[in-house]
Order: sequence, then C-alpha cells, then structure tokens
Amino acid sequence: MIDHGAILVAAREAFIARGRVEVGELAQIVGVNRSTIYRRFKGRDGLLAEVIWSMCEVALDTSEQRAPGVGAVKIANTLGEFAAIANRDSAFRAFLAREPERAFKVLTTRAGGVQPRIVGRVAQMLDEQGHAGELEPGLPIPDLALILVRITETFVYANLITGEAPDAVKVQQACAAMLGAPARNTEIRRAG
Repeated sequence: MIDHGAILVAAREAFIARGRVEVGELAQIVGVNRSTIYRRFKGRDGLLAEVIWSMCEVALDTSEQRAPGVGAVKIANTLGEFAAIANRDSAFRAFLAREPERAFKVLTTRAGGVQPRIVGRVAQMLDEQGHAGELEPGLPIPDLALILVRITETFVYANLITGEAPDAVKVQQACAAMLGAPARNTEIRRAG
C-alpha cells in the first residue's frame, strides 16, 4: 500500500517538472488507481493545494532566513522575498498561466487550503516579533496577517488581476507601509 507522502512527493516532482499534475499519470507512477488519489486528497484541487503548500512552506522558511532586520522590517522583507521566490518559480508561473481560475480557487480561498496556512504562518511571524518586543501590531494579528497575505497576492498575481508584471519589490514596500516600517530594501530584485 502506497502512503500519502509518496503520492505527494511524486505529485510535487510532476508539478515542478511541468507546472501541472495529471491524476491519471500520477496514479500510474505511484501504482494506485485514480480514485485512491482523489479520495486521499479530496480531488485534484486538494492534491494541488498540498503540492503548492509544500513548496510555499519551503519558500517561507527560506525567505525568513534570508530577510534582514527585525520587527516590521523583518516581516516586510520576508514577504518580499517570498514573493520574489514565487515570481521566479517557472512551474508556479506555468500553473497560473495555464489554469488561472483553478489557481485562484486553490491559492486564494479558505476552501483552497493554501492561503489559510500562509496566513497562519505570517501570524506566527507577527506573534514572534511581538513577543520579542520588536513589533506592536496595530490590528489583531489574524487580521493583520490576512491583510499582509492579500497584499502579497495582489503583486504576485498582478499579471492575472491587472495585466501588470508581478513585483516583489512592491510587496515589500506595501507590507512595510502597512506595518509602519521604512519601505526600502536592496535585497529584493525588481525582476523577482
């Protein structure tokens, strides 16, 4: 019997290679039938959410480690770097271009499963900076975390929303403004 983790690993590899996951093909690779995958992940959207969240989790860890500063500056820089990583990821960009409606559903709704986990992670960062005495949030942390994630989404999905290029620098600047921090950052490249 194949485990949940093995299916997820194979799905992530397929997504990274092609920017998509085909359940029938994945079932053949891992040696189960399609219905097993649909049942375990509550459909293709659930599987995509798990794959993308696993990638987001790594990107958030990396972003937090790379981001300079403390308090509001650290949070704004982390989200700017997170956006830069997303904007440079060819598989993620291919998914957004190929399936924009599905991407919005999976990535930006509570039901999709990705956004609530990102919001939770940002709330955790806000809480940690607050407990360290480096940040005094002007809003309840859950609300502030959601707003910061929505700002990030606005500039990561800009090409789909407004037709403009995705812009990680604008993520950093807008999050800094929301948090009352200086809006400059030389670490994030405008191309990201």
